[in-house]
Amino acid sequence: MPGLVCDPVVGLVEVPRVVCNASAAAIVNASAQIVLSDISAVIPVDECIEAIGEIGQSMETRYKETAQGGLAATATGRAIVEKILIKPRH
Repeated sequence: MPGLVCDPVVGLVEVPRVVCNASAAAIVNASAQIVLSDISAVIPVDECIEAIGEIGQSMETRYKETAQGGLAATATGRAIVEKILIKPRH
């Protein structure tokens, strides 16, 4: 969704996406209702898509599914990494 980051803890995209996916499903349903109601858009869809692309291009890399920012960078996120990651034996 535009304006949100995906910050997978331990590289698990599912961790932050569960709630986001549920929200997205609700948005898709509302969007379908708007389309079926024949409501006119204030800003044309092509311009919206262009703006979303511009936002994505301007975002820092650490917020693009790298697990380097956002929730993954919190103290709890880092603790989960330490708990879950399998460390190689030497």
